[in-house]
Amino acid sequence: MFGPRRIEPASGQESVWDYPRPPRLEPVTARLRVVFAGETIADSASGFRVLETSHPPVYYIPQTDVRMDLMRKAPGSSWCEFKGDASYWSIEAGGRRSDNAAWSYPAPTPAFAPITGHLAFYASQVDACFVGDERVQPQQGDFYGGWITSTIVGPFKGGPGTRGW
Repeated sequence: MFGPRRIEPASGQESVWDYPRPPRLEPVTARLRVVFAGETIADSASGFRVLETSHPPVYYIPQTDVRMDLMRKAPGSSWCEFKGDASYWSIEAGGRRSDNAAWSYPAPTPAFAPITGHLAFYASQVDACFVGDERVQPQQGDFYGGWITSTIVGPFKGGPGTRGW
């Protein structure tokens, strides 16, 4: 067999290999938190998650629940075939800076319009991210920004050798 072998999810878990392509957007009522340099950067119970085949969920937090006074627009952009043009954000807090720690879609495609005014954070670029009370693990690689919790299984795209999946 070529490529990854799907891990069978246990009761209460999801396999990222059961997520759709094109990706699906769904609301999240679990508390989402982002911590950096001793500051709670984001804290929300009204976010969204994007589910896409082979990827841990990406969580989007409304800017109204983000410390925008600590966020700085970063140079550069990228394009997603499903969501459109992305902008990047850096964080400045506690005498520290994390460049390109978050991204947003200022004018996403119609299917993803609900994430207008929301930010997604790279767990690898901050000190901690939480879904509920669980601290997440960052998705490997520097391109995808999924949050890995105990409720999902992979294998996950993003690490070395997975680009062609």
